[in-house]
Amino acid sequence: MPVDKPVVAIQKRSAALIRAGGTLVTAVGPAEARPVEGLAIDFVVESDRAQLSAIVQRVRDGRLRTNIGKVATFDEAVAAFNSTERRAGKTVIRVRP
Repeated sequence: MPVDKPVVAIQKRSAALIRAGGTLVTAVGPAEARPVEGLAIDFVVESDRAQLSAIVQRVRDGRLRTNIGKVATFDEAVAAFNSTERRAGKTVIRVRP
């Protein structure tokens, strides 16, 4: 799957920011740009209807639960992830109102 030019530009900028030993993770396919002294990993999930239906059924049956610690708006994202406060659960960033 070819990666769009804007995505490649973002990957290049991001790869340049990775510290030695760090990892660039992309969810849009193999990274076109790689960190000089780090790793690049692509994480692509191709779900299908049966898998998604199984997940929905687990939620309905109470066999799959989320552990959400904080929900923040997109504007609050940096502060939410940079918080020194310890809390249980995952931080969720709400992109749309």
